[in-house]
Amino acid sequence: MTNFSVLQGLKLAGKAIGSYITNRPLVVSYEVTLSCNCNCRHCDLGGMIKDEKQLQPHEYGKLTRLLKPPVVQISGGEPLLRKDIIEVVKAIKQPDGLPYLIFVTNGVLLNESNYLELHKAGVNQISVSLDFPDERHDDFRRHRGLYNHLERTIPKLAKFGFRDIILNTVITRDNLKEVLSIASKAEEWNVFISYSAYTTRRTGDRSYCIDGEEERETLRGTIQQLVELQKRTNHIVNPKAELLDTLKFLEQGAMPNCKAGIRFFVVMPDGGFVPCSLWRNRYSSQKEMIEKFSRRNRCGDCYVSIRAYSERSLWSQLKEAPSYYKRLFA
Repeated sequence: MTNFSVLQGLKLAGKAIGSYITNRPLVVSYEVTLSCNCNCRHCDLGGMIKDEKQLQPHEYGKLTRLLKPPVVQISGGEPLLRKDIIEVVKAIKQPDGLPYLIFVTNGVLLNESNYLELHKAGVNQISVSLDFPDERHDDFRRHRGLYNHLERTIPKLAKFGFRDIILNTVITRDNLKEVLSIASKAEEWNVFISYSAYTTRRTGDRSYCIDGEEERETLRGTIQQLVELQKRTNHIVNPKAELLDTLKFLEQGAMPNCKAGIRFFVVMPDGGFVPCSLWRNRYSSQKEMIEKFSRRNRCGDCYVSIRAYSERSLWSQLKEAPSYYKRLFA
């Protein structure tokens, strides 16, 4: 059961194909606040920003109608810190049920009440960060009691049957040996899971990078086991090709041909356009961003989820569609 119908799925596919052909963005990420109630070790954000200039809900609606992205991601900082976040979601969602709406949260404030409100307002997918399958998650996110809160809350929310919760795990040197355990945790909680790769782009901290032949060998074995597990179950949402590209990025430390500004970009809380959340050069429009950044962009410093999903070829997107819809509408 989901709040995304088969008809809307077909509309989404058609809009995505149109975006490929016309070079419009497949994904626009609205960072609705840079304030955050965590202080994660792999992130450059953390803490509250006083008097932050923020777009109002109706401005997000206007922007969405102008940009017409098939997919919108709402993130931060922590979006649940905004008291008007439900109104923001409602403004972004259009009468035809699009865009497909992804809501990214650390889960600190997530509860049954706001989960149901988000679902009713039009959120199609809630992405909740999980770095360890136990209390070590608290230390990584620098928020005591967070893991226990997620362990109590996520399975309870999964029982509503919307099948819209996806755990997001960033693979680092510290949690490499726990990657499969986290997959088991997702299965135990009856939710999905997506993996992405740690990047030094945010903090410059190389201590979380996988290094040395022994660690790389562990990484190869882990990714291969994820590929096998993905064949047998449907709770790992990364396609095989993306898992292998994640391995490639983590081994070589770079991924060329980034399409930031073209296939995806970020809108800051005050409405400024930036190519990605790791490269915050501001532009007044996507056209200016493409001219001044994207055409000269040689950065290969990340392989995060928004990039990994949006940069796959049209053929690979279409090829993966049957398994995607099986998960979405099962």
